[in-house]
Amino acid sequence: MAAAEQTQTFMVEVAYATPAEQVLLSITVTAPITVQEAIEQSGVLEHFPEIHLDQNKVGIFSKLKKLDTPLRAGDRVEIYRELIADPKAVRKQKAAEGKVMRKGGLPTTDENKT
Repeated sequence: MAAAEQTQTFMVEVAYATPAEQVLLSITVTAPITVQEAIEQSGVLEHFPEIHLDQNKVGIFSKLKKLDTPLRAGDRVEIYRELIADPKAVRKQKAAEGKVMRKGGLPTTDENKT
């Protein structure tokens, strides 16, 4: 008679944030488990119906991953929202605004000269 197959359980976290709310759910899962299965088991999809796994990118500890990536104990699965503004464009705009300002953050106008 073959030995009974042992199942391994471990903790993972599922994270998602909106501008108004952020959640970090700790769940106990049974191996083997994928990113998608952990997201589904966490209940985050019911709490945030705007999440669409066929559209939202996902990752583990800030590294993009596919939904079928297997998880290990302690992994943090992150669900990413689409960016509202391009970070490069925002930095470029701030740099352009900074060129108009003089040292100390005051505008370069004649009325500031003493």
